[in-house]
Amino acid sequence: MVQALLSTDGRLARSARTATAVLDALLDHLVRRDEPPTAARIAAAAGISERALFCRFRDLDALFTAAADRQMERLAPLLTPCPSTGPPAARLAAFVRQRARLLEAIRPVRRAAVRLQRSSPVLARRLAAGRRLAEAELASVFEVELARWPVAERRDRLHMLATVAEWSTWEALRSDRGLSAEDATRVLACTLAALLDLRPPPARNRPRAPR
Repeated sequence: MVQALLSTDGRLARSARTATAVLDALLDHLVRRDEPPTAARIAAAAGISERALFCRFRDLDALFTAAADRQMERLAPLLTPCPSTGPPAARLAAFVRQRARLLEAIRPVRRAAVRLQRSSPVLARRLAAGRRLAEAELASVFEVELARWPVAERRDRLHMLATVAEWSTWEALRSDRGLSAEDATRVLACTLAALLDLRPPPARNRPRAPR
């Protein structure tokens, strides 16, 4: 009886390790290569057959959903809570520092997820939930500043803040405008400061305007 239980536990552990390897292979593929993550490519990257792949995930939608959860696990070190008390400038700096690191880290995977959500309602819901959580963090970190405005304007300010601090804006700054991560971080900080009616951080290493 004990031997049977140990054997079962061993198989379950191996299956869990294989499933994790598949998810990591998918995420790593999205980071390295800008091409559709087909079942054949994912299975090959994980070192298993397509049949083995679908023994663990019933379809690609289930695979992508599990990959979204695995991505959250991998990003956990970047998701430490930002302070919601203390000087506004310090809170803004802490928030921008964390959000910029997170947005930069998720760029390749999120780019693929945005494409895949069109055919995956579950993944689309996960992305929407992530946006709600990101907005809730803004509301918590800057609750004092937002409270200065009437309810309706406060809601609009929060929507503006969330739009500025979300991945699509960061991607536009990095890809469309060609800004470095450092420059994009500064733009993020200055825009949030303006929306919160705070003084932006002092500029560094900027060329002087001609007189």
